[in-house]
Amino acid sequence: METPRTLRELSCADDYDPNSLPVDRARALIREFLSPVTAIERVNIRAALDRVLAVDVVSPLDVPGHDNSAMDGWAVRFADLAKDGETTLRRVGESFAGKPFNGEVRNGEAVRIFTGGVMPRGADSVVMQERATETPEGVAIAAGAVGKAGQNRRFAGEDLKRGEVVFRKGQPLRPAELGMLASLGIGEVSIFRRLRVAFFSTGDELRSVGQPLAAGEIYDSNRYTLFGMLSRLNCEVLDMGVVPDVPDLLEQAFTSAAAAADVVITSGGVSVGEADFVKALLDKLGEVLFWKIAMKPGRPLAYGRIGGAHFFGLPGNPVSVMVTFYEFVRDALLVLQGRSDVAPMPMFKATLAAPIRKVPGRTEFQRAVLSPDSAGSWQVRTTGDQGSGILSSMSRANCFVVLSADTGNLDAGSPVDVQLLEGLI
Repeated sequence: METPRTLRELSCADDYDPNSLPVDRARALIREFLSPVTAIERVNIRAALDRVLAVDVVSPLDVPGHDNSAMDGWAVRFADLAKDGETTLRRVGESFAGKPFNGEVRNGEAVRIFTGGVMPRGADSVVMQERATETPEGVAIAAGAVGKAGQNRRFAGEDLKRGEVVFRKGQPLRPAELGMLASLGIGEVSIFRRLRVAFFSTGDELRSVGQPLAAGEIYDSNRYTLFGMLSRLNCEVLDMGVVPDVPDLLEQAFTSAAAAADVVITSGGVSVGEADFVKALLDKLGEVLFWKIAMKPGRPLAYGRIGGAHFFGLPGNPVSVMVTFYEFVRDALLVLQGRSDVAPMPMFKATLAAPIRKVPGRTEFQRAVLSPDSAGSWQVRTTGDQGSGILSSMSRANCFVVLSADTGNLDAGSPVDVQLLEGLI
């Protein structure tokens, strides 16, 4: 099928079923409708951590800026060294990092040099200090201390050359990139503005932390996990609280959220039920690409548009909220931020330490703990009960065991696919 141009065009496709999309198909469809932010800010590099570059960064100078020593030792002329025996040279000065030797190394001379020190004129190689001894007669260089001219010497522009592209548009700035920018004398960079994300929970039974609970009521945990995950992605977050299952209030919340943010995320209200008004409202206010995914947990998952904002309707169960965020929302937000390196979370193989029960038909993401076994290989064990309301299973887990739709029960010792969670959100 050709790539659809609009959500409505997709809904008319013969092979499209909005109520039973496979996980990979849903990810691919979402990606087709994502357009990154375009607004650019100019900020100090200290404020640029985890932000996304909006333009290429070009090196204004050579790195290193001069030929220098790769180690502590002696700067010499390779031609002065005896091929088969010890060589004695005359010491004529020193070259420290930041304090170069201003003279020239001539025949039979050596300069004491330290790591990063500028190579003196005339010298072409560095003898490591362990292969030389300073005596009253001079500097004794051991036989074979330098194998070829240029050894232990770092050349100007060896790392980066003036005019070379250092970082590309769409690249996130991590601590290493900040250090490199500073090493080039660059104090400010152009980055994409933060992605604005509004979120709220739906449900008459939900109460915010600090409010008393009546019979049948529960505290809303989803907004706190969403706040944490969105903050780790460096989004600008707008917490709109809990919205009761009242059509007028829900419509007002959707309209306000879409006007204020690039992305609107809700938890609860996307499954079929007497009090679930979200579906009807979205038909009125926007378009929805799909409502259900062939996965567990997290089958009720909606994606679409409300005005100019992307919409993700997540399930109400706490674990389902986190799983669907990891598997769908995370990557979408990174693309919208302008990242050019977005790929699905990597998986690798590990061995089951205990049996797993599964019914074929849906992709499952079982919470688990990955650890080394006695032989140093990696084994994985689920956290126990995989109910979608057991948020403690996410707290104990450091990975997902990903089981494909056609997988059934598995015995201990079976190889399985694992996705690490730590550090991703």
